[in-house]
Amino acid sequence: MSGREKLLKYAQNRKIFRSSDVEHELGLSRMYISRLVNEGHLERVGYGLYSLAAVEFNENQSILEVTAKVPKGVLCLLSALRFHDLTTQNPFEVWIAIERDTWIPKMDAVRLRVFSFSPKVYEAGIETHTIDGVDVKVYSPAKTIADCFYYQKTVGLDVCIEALRDAWHSRKVTMDELFHFAKIRNVKGTILPYLNTLS
Repeated sequence: MSGREKLLKYAQNRKIFRSSDVEHELGLSRMYISRLVNEGHLERVGYGLYSLAAVEFNENQSILEVTAKVPKGVLCLLSALRFHDLTTQNPFEVWIAIERDTWIPKMDAVRLRVFSFSPKVYEAGIETHTIDGVDVKVYSPAKTIADCFYYQKTVGLDVCIEALRDAWHSRKVTMDELFHFAKIRNVKGTILPYLNTLS
């Protein structure tokens, strides 16, 4: 298989990719990208980001762009609630958590809201889900709910309570998980009255 064919197959399997991915994962020169862009097979969708030409993106496009640019970013708070179908809110920004002192590149087209977590809080509850061939990191429902109660002034207490009830009734969380992440987030006292209404 030629380098050109390898790159086109790679682009078909991944909705969006970085030019550096082509070098590191396929061992190909970025020259192949330039040629395929000039031929109209690929298009640049952001700084250093490419996709097949005329590919139709769904609402996850922004998430895929952020994942490609900030591989250590984890979908959190409203974006994680939206991913897990635990809110009717539809944030116009992508909300991600990073570990403190992590560098964030400039994003061209995507509105980003970044939260810096301590290492212990950052590492807890990360799940990996595949969207259009791209691995996306997102916090589990229970961890997200604990994070929301921690940031209730930012998210809104009504959103926190709605997410907690929806997650419990849809069996996306257990009481043990909620207690575990509430302890990590130091919101056990805050969330306990609402947990008592569930059982």
